[in-house]
Amino acid sequence: LWFPNVAAPAEVLDWKGAHLDVTFSPDGRFLVTSMQENVLHGWRLVDKHDMRMSGYPAKTRSLSWSADGHWLATSGAEACIVWPFRDKDGPMNKAPRECGVRRTKVARVAFHPKAPVIAVGYDDGWILLCRLGDGAEILVRRPGREGQDPVSTLTWDDVGARLLFGTTEGMAGILTMPD
Repeated sequence: LWFPNVAAPAEVLDWKGAHLDVTFSPDGRFLVTSMQENVLHGWRLVDKHDMRMSGYPAKTRSLSWSADGHWLATSGAEACIVWPFRDKDGPMNKAPRECGVRRTKVARVAFHPKAPVIAVGYDDGWILLCRLGDGAEILVRRPGREGQDPVSTLTWDDVGARLLFGTTEGMAGILTMPD
């Protein structure tokens, strides 16, 4: 890690393997990377203690933090896997939660910028909204009969009024949330 003070030496976080994606928790306490293997690896930055988050059947290529930084939603399984980061140890020795369980892999995840709601996009083009508190689900998009059209991007606007999505076949859309 290099910080704005260029005179300071870089901090090294050791872990062997290929790190694909990198994300910091909103409060800056944790750094998490997706790996070439089907795992995540993370560090508690205050003491460089590392953690391994495993059990994925596929690579995790989409990571999204809740607005309060207490949860990290991830792709790479037949459910959105949500890791707890509320306390000082983060997910160490804790099981993740699952939401949006289906028989196809989650491709993209996006936490709402203000509410504990996750947009979950799948390899078959489906998009669900999952409320973290009670696990309630709302179907946002069911693709047409023409077959697979994996969700390739999901993002909320800054206030959480609109969810934008895109697919690998070039379909795009905007869901406007009711007031």
